[in-house]
Amino acid sequence: MPTYSFNDVTGSLVGPTGSTPLGYGEAVTDEGISIEPKGDKNTMEIAADGNGQHSLHADNSGIVTIRCLKTSPLNAVLQAMYDVQTSSSALHGQNLITVAHAPSGDMNTAEQCAFSKKPRVVYGKVAGLMEWMFESIKIHSVLGTY
Repeated sequence: MPTYSFNDVTGSLVGPTGSTPLGYGEAVTDEGISIEPKGDKNTMEIAADGNGQHSLHADNSGIVTIRCLKTSPLNAVLQAMYDVQTSSSALHGQNLITVAHAPSGDMNTAEQCAFSKKPRVVYGKVAGLMEWMFESIKIHSVLGTY
């Protein structure tokens, strides 16, 4: 029977201002890490007579979201990287993010990543989480088998 566990998720963020591990053991929340496309790969157009066409786009861009516990030390690391990288265009958009699940063979690589914005900070009854979003020019994914 196929089984998935976040215990087997590994990853890293490497950029011009340092590197940090991602995945299991880094106080990532239950919602974890998500990798999603930003743009469509296709545009379909239908003419007045019902004929149509497809346009294939070379867009491999996407968004990587890392969700940390409010108390995770990873927040301080990411905040320091954000502060320096957004202070100069020479440092902006040069991060590489990898996320893998070895037992299945899943491997995701996000290239030319830039911090999208600072995460929302909430002080409430429940500590909550911090969502760090990165926009990537190119995301390559290989999904393995379970």
